[in-house]
Amino acid sequence: MALFDDEPLKKARPHEIGQDLSLLSVTELTDRIALLREEIARLENELLSKGATRTAAEKLFRPS
Repeated sequence: MALFDDEPLKKARPHEIGQDLSLLSVTELTDRIALLREEIARLENELLSKGATRTAAEKLFRPS
C-alpha cells in the first residue's frame, strides 16, 4: 500500500522466470500455469503473424 495517496502503486508481478516456487500453493501454481499458457499462445500468434508478413514481403520483392 502506498504511504500517500499520490504515490503510484507498484504492480505485482504474477510470475518471474526462475523464482522459488516452493512457497506457492497448488492453486497458485495452477493459476500461473494457466497464465503462462495464455502468454505462450499470444506469443505463438504473434510469431505466426510475423511469419505471414515476412512471407508476403518475400513474395513481393523476390525477383522473377
